[in-house]
Order: sequence, then C-alpha cells, then structure tokens
Amino acid sequence: MRPLHLAICIALLTSVATSQTSPGDMVVNVPFAFVTSGQRLPAGHYIVKAVDQDHIRIFNSQTVGLYVSTHAAARSTSDGSKLVFHRYGDEYFLSSLWITGSQTGRELFHSKAEIELSKRLNTEMEVAEVRPEK
Repeated sequence: MRPLHLAICIALLTSVATSQTSPGDMVVNVPFAFVTSGQRLPAGHYIVKAVDQDHIRIFNSQTVGLYVSTHAAARSTSDGSKLVFHRYGDEYFLSSLWITGSQTGRELFHSKAEIELSKRLNTEMEVAEVRPEK
C-alpha cells in the first residue's frame, strides 16, 4: 500500500469513529486495560454511548462494540461526566457511567470475576475515575 493510500485509510477510520458520536456520548482515553462484561479491553481511546435504559455500548476504532448490561443509579450531586472503575491490585473493572448535569447514571452489574478476585485478594476495592476528553 502506498503512503498516500495508507494516510487516507487512517483518516477515514478516524473520521468513522468520530462520526459515530452523538450528543450525550462520552469520549474517553482510558489509561489502563480493564474488564467489562467478561471481556478484557486494552487501554485506549473509547466512545461510550447509551443504547437504551438497560445497555451501554463501548467501542474504539478497532472494535465493533461491546454491549454491556446496566441498571439505573443515583448520586446526590452531579460532579461531571466520568467512567468509574473498581480496582483490585492491577485489575480494573468498569463500574459506572455518569453524565454532567444529571444525578442519575448507569451502573454495571458486578461480574463473577470481580467478586472472585475481591475475595481472593482479600483487599479493599479502590476507585479510579476517567473523565471525558474535551
């Protein structure tokens, strides 16, 4: 493939990922690998969007997308948009999604792997937050 063709392909892939966003979608750069819905996703640039009241879709330019079951959650104050992860040792599990201006969000169900890891490590869960790109 010639350099010009390669550059055009890269530009098209980038624009496809960007064009798939709509108002309310969250674009984040997650600096660590994480697990969600039984799948390990690498660190990287992701788009997270609500599909319906029970599911979100998380994807990057290399994946078609992963649909994740969620349930409604509430917080006392809105402190901005963010993804929240539970951390046990070096393992991160996507836990919830919050949007600026809303006191409601989406929480993910604890996976069997997360529950087993927390018991096996016998350590307290830590929380990591990732804010969207501006």
